[in-house]
Amino acid sequence: MLITRRLEFDAGHRIPNHASQCRHLHGHRYAIEITLSGSIIDAEGLSEQGMVMDFSEVKRIAKCALVDHWDHAFLAYQGDRAVVDFLATLPGHKTVVLPMAPTVENLAAEAFRILDSAYLDSYGNQLGLVSVRLYETPNNWADAIR
Repeated sequence: MLITRRLEFDAGHRIPNHASQCRHLHGHRYAIEITLSGSIIDAEGLSEQGMVMDFSEVKRIAKCALVDHWDHAFLAYQGDRAVVDFLATLPGHKTVVLPMAPTVENLAAEAFRILDSAYLDSYGNQLGLVSVRLYETPNNWADAIR
């Protein structure tokens, strides 16, 4: 069985070597869809009976592991020294420095890497992360899949 939870967050970025407008500082309203697979829990009396995982738990884990870190942050490429150095001069600025350019493809892959270890098979129902879909805009997204 597959289940999917969608969350949204806001973040800024720039693609330093992009030939068009994305080379400028800008932001997006990102949406992330986290798809998990597992067996339906049939243990009598459990709160999760009839579910693969409680959607509120999917949300809690995603927020703790990823979304709260990226929400209202500037996602900066470590090689983009001018931006990283500038953001470091802003007291208390929320900056996430990444080892790669923050394209939607790279961000989806990084989100998958982070979330893959966050969802543990705690119910013995073969729970596992199947995919992360990251929307940069309503019309543009990338899928990171197992």
